[in-house]
Amino acid sequence: MKKTFKAQNIACSGCSNLIKSSLEDSFGTIEVNLDVEPKEVTVEIADDTKEATFKEEMKTLGFEIIEE
Repeated sequence: MKKTFKAQNIACSGCSNLIKSSLEDSFGTIEVNLDVEPKEVTVEIADDTKEATFKEEMKTLGFEIIEE
């Protein structure tokens, strides 16, 4: 299921490319919307475990997911 997360600290296409190059091998195609504030990251999430892993990986990269 595709899921969109709001994330902190994403500023530019360089940030977007870092997320994609670091995480696409594990999570498949990742879309980063730089046109909204806060920035949005859309990814295919299979289950809660995969979602938790994605959030942790994003945090490791310096882009914390904003919990709603």
